[in-house]
Amino acid sequence: MLHPSYNDLMQVVNSEVEPGEQPVVNSRYSIVLATAKRARQIIDGAEPLTESSCNKPLSIAVEELYKSKVKIVSEDDENENE
Repeated sequence: MLHPSYNDLMQVVNSEVEPGEQPVVNSRYSIVLATAKRARQIIDGAEPLTESSCNKPLSIAVEELYKSKVKIVSEDDENENE
């Protein structure tokens, strides 16, 4: 079993959502996409945002997400910021 689990990651990501608002992440698929995107950024040279005992980009990305160092933004929000 992986630690943290998908459910743990979803709870952390959605922890800042106000009651009545739609959760940032609704599925495991969203967690996987966000983590993979961050791992690719690390592979491409982005600095890790947290100290990790593992040096694999995917493990670092999962840890960053779990420690709330990375925020998941929907595509709609991303397009508004551009």
